[in-house]
Amino acid sequence: MRVYLDNNATTIVDPQVKLAMEPFFCQMYGNPNSLHSFGSETHPYLKLAMEKIYAGINAPKEDSVIITSCATESNNWVFKSIYFEYILSGRKDHIIVSEVEHPSVIAAAKHLESLGVKVTYLPINEEGLIDVQTVKDSITPKTALVSVMWVNNETGAIFPVEEIAQVCQEHGALFHTDAVQAVGKLPINVQSFPVDYMTFSAHKFHGPKGVGALYMRKGKELSPLFHGGSQMGGYRSGTLNVPGIVGMGKAMEQAVDSLDFEMHDVKELRDLLEDELLKIKDTFVVTPRHKRVSNTILVSFRGIEGEAMLWDLNQAGIAASTGSACASEDLESNPVMEAIGAAEDLAHTAIRFSLSRYTTREEIEYTIGVVKKAVERLRGISSSYAYVPKSLQEAK
Repeated sequence: MRVYLDNNATTIVDPQVKLAMEPFFCQMYGNPNSLHSFGSETHPYLKLAMEKIYAGINAPKEDSVIITSCATESNNWVFKSIYFEYILSGRKDHIIVSEVEHPSVIAAAKHLESLGVKVTYLPINEEGLIDVQTVKDSITPKTALVSVMWVNNETGAIFPVEEIAQVCQEHGALFHTDAVQAVGKLPINVQSFPVDYMTFSAHKFHGPKGVGALYMRKGKELSPLFHGGSQMGGYRSGTLNVPGIVGMGKAMEQAVDSLDFEMHDVKELRDLLEDELLKIKDTFVVTPRHKRVSNTILVSFRGIEGEAMLWDLNQAGIAASTGSACASEDLESNPVMEAIGAAEDLAHTAIRFSLSRYTTREEIEYTIGVVKKAVERLRGISSSYAYVPKSLQEAK
């Protein structure tokens, strides 16, 4: 059996999404900016797709949703435009990000830091969550931007973005949230709280790869990251990815329609997997499940390197992931495990299982059996687990 439990990395394209995209490869393939009928015949489909995207996040027509290649591009756009518009001019000199943001945010923040921008990295607590008070303590009149992800990609933890956005508004700072892991898993309503910028990618909610978006509230528009064209109202140059936009629109529609299933049926399977894993001695899950999205588990098995567990899972046809990575001869620990202050013997052991609406009970039951056998095998040959004090091994 092959089981895919790495849906926070990417998802299967919904068959209906694929079907919606197909005519725009070899039938209606014209450039939408062309004046002839080959281009103009795509316009109704693009308009419909954009309407679905606006509706999916409940964005009013006066706000802007700009299509990009992915959330990484969108995130970089926000940071670099803020630098040119607010910081380089001397109006502001400070940004705030959480220490567990996606690399596209952390790397952009560090790049600005290298240019002289003051950057505050917000810590997370032992549950993997951000305390709003840390934002209040860090924000200043010179803060240009606060960027906090809506849902953490490793733990599934839901961050208090609504409250953080209110704090930003009260202090005159702009607020951005990377919503990549929230769209399709939580109800999204950009009118319900003062978010200025929100970014997401279609391939995280059963859409195609290579297409994403940047939401901008009216009056908070950013200068273009790319120059050289009039597409997307002049905000984003480059020929429109018609199949991708159509696919993202359909995927957004499907994600909204499937939200109840995601939040209840998928959660039931996630909880089944989690309950069985926690029956294994010296096993720990980060972030209480009621504070996470319904599909994600970050679990650590004391005494087992994450890569070793992935090897056993992969041999059994199961796809999962770990924050650890073998780079040359150096083994890197999971950044979230480090951020919550996990002991060194746990920091390298985290495995992420992320489900989707296509995950079945049979797949979860198969995974439970494989994981239990892998734990038994790997602990049997683990020198680190052998040296764990007996009092710790019996703690659970």
